[in-house]
Amino acid sequence: MTDPQISELGKAITEVSEKASLLVREEIALAKAELTEKATGLAKGAAVGAAAGVFILTGLIYFLHFVALGIAELLGSGAWLGYLIVSGTLFLLGGLAGFLAARFFKKGSPPTPTMAIEEAQLIKQTLTAPHPATPSGAVTPATPSNVEAKR
Repeated sequence: MTDPQISELGKAITEVSEKASLLVREEIALAKAELTEKATGLAKGAAVGAAAGVFILTGLIYFLHFVALGIAELLGSGAWLGYLIVSGTLFLLGGLAGFLAARFFKKGSPPTPTMAIEEAQLIKQTLTAPHPATPSGAVTPATPSNVEAKR
């Protein structure tokens, strides 16, 4: 090989190394973004679930007032119908909030970076597949499984 060829080969190796390092950094950034998105969904689910608990607890308080005032009405007092309407509304809100919380939790779990994993598997397949221009008897690239098998 002549000096210009060696120089070009060195530049090509440097470029491949830089691009591989850039690819790894981008894959790490993708994994972080996916985990952040899924964790945000779980946090929203937890917040709506907490709201559901507050609505149901408040509804229980009003329901108990309804029972107490209903019994008082049966004995000759009033005002229980208002408590019944308020407690029913709070139970409906609590049920709706619980339903939304379940949807948020289903959507956000488990927090695994699926897109990054799929991309890494595709890169691995691309790097381990033989190049179409190489003869069938060519040396295959070193992979962790090849290295372990040789030990």
